Amino acid sequence: MTSTHAFWLAGRQATGEDSFDVTSPWDGRVVGKVSVPTDAQVEEAVAAAQAVTAEFAATPAHVRAAALDHVSRRLTERTEEIAQLISAENGKPIKWARGEVGRAVSVFRFAAEEARRFNGGEAQRLDTDAGGVGRLALTRRFPKGPVLGIAPFNFPLNLCAHKVAPAIAVGSPIILKPAPATPLSGLVLGELLAETELPAGSWSVLPVANDRMPALVQDERLPVISFTGSETVGYAIMDSVPRKHCTLELGGNGAAVVLGDFASEADLDWAATRIATFSNYQGGQSCISVQRVIADASVYDRLVPKVVAAVEAQVTGDPSDAKTDVGPLVSEDAAKRVESWVDEAVNAGARLLTGGKRDGATYAPTVLAEVPADVTISCEEVFGPVLTLKKVHGEAEAFAAVNDSKYGLQAGVFTHDVQTAFRAHRALEVGGVIIGDVPSYRADQMPYGGAKLSGVGREGVRYAMDDYTYERVLVLTGLDL
Repeated sequence: MTSTHAFWLAGRQATGEDSFDVTSPWDGRVVGKVSVPTDAQVEEAVAAAQAVTAEFAATPAHVRAAALDHVSRRLTERTEEIAQLISAENGKPIKWARGEVGRAVSVFRFAAEEARRFNGGEAQRLDTDAGGVGRLALTRRFPKGPVLGIAPFNFPLNLCAHKVAPAIAVGSPIILKPAPATPLSGLVLGELLAETELPAGSWSVLPVANDRMPALVQDERLPVISFTGSETVGYAIMDSVPRKHCTLELGGNGAAVVLGDFASEADLDWAATRIATFSNYQGGQSCISVQRVIADASVYDRLVPKVVAAVEAQVTGDPSDAKTDVGPLVSEDAAKRVESWVDEAVNAGARLLTGGKRDGATYAPTVLAEVPADVTISCEEVFGPVLTLKKVHGEAEAFAAVNDSKYGLQAGVFTHDVQTAFRAHRALEVGGVIIGDVPSYRADQMPYGGAKLSGVGREGVRYAMDDYTYERVLVLTGLDL
């Protein structure tokens, strides 16, 4: 019998009146049973966060940093156990799950480092005008208040970490809402936080159903919302609370550009391998997975067979097998949606070069060429193991093709030319440009977010800390400067 996982209410374990099963997308087995907080318990968590706000903001940096260091260290110690949990509830191949735990280790370590140096203040002399003689301004940052962190299923540990760690680093209470499909990893973070000396109420982990979220989103005691997920839900949240501070990390349809100077066999082998790997890692369920390949005509015909071969070399199967590259999608419904989009494209004239087959929740790594511009898969985020190929003529046409999207998260540009790299940085309407690699590269300390409908604000520990805080100026008068 599967035991029921408690949730974390204001720093302590609690159980509600109901529970739900968490099942494996791979084989449907129950991998956990999770208790659901009642409305009264959710209210208790919010009230506790509000009550502890001033105390937590005044907590010494060394206390917050020590707690973050502790979580980082414990994640390291429990890496294999937690990776197995991620793989079980998410269907992520175990090798990618281990990598996710490693990233979360880094996120909490970065947050501990930033907590120690954050908010030292910036001094500004004001005697640049006569009226400011004897005055000095000191600007520091202070928390905006409790944070509601809403995390997605695709990185069930690391994207919870990106909500929680920056909040603790700045002294903002946080209520974390993990994805209903993958709550177990977020609950593990609660287990590790409970081993620290952070004040009660400074954090809660509540596995609340999506249909109960509007009340939490609109609660005025939670002035900051950090959401990672779909464009539709993200902007619905923002529209419903126009006076709140919302950070939204939303969708993308990442483009990998291969330019004419990236033309040797070794270059194209590298590009094809990276494209194949990162169109299919996490089952393509990453906002920055490769969805669009835009290649110059001078290299296109040589690149295409290499990409197809590299995609066909991806090992699809049991996510618990270390040799598996591509596991199932999060659900059979998700795989059916991908299937319908590919079928629509093929029926509209796209050429299917490989893949295009579904087996339950698993969808075969797929490559499409000559895809009409108006089909769904050309316009939306597929969030599955599918890539499309497009031939262009020259750099300008390639960059225009990247920008011909409502999304603008990240783009990769395969080139050796540093001048081209700077032109790409200026021209591409995205939050990040990766030179010599796919758009899927992300270091967890760098600013991460998008332009256009890919969201507002930035993840990345130091940048999220800025989002959770505001500037407050102190003016000292009568000083002999």
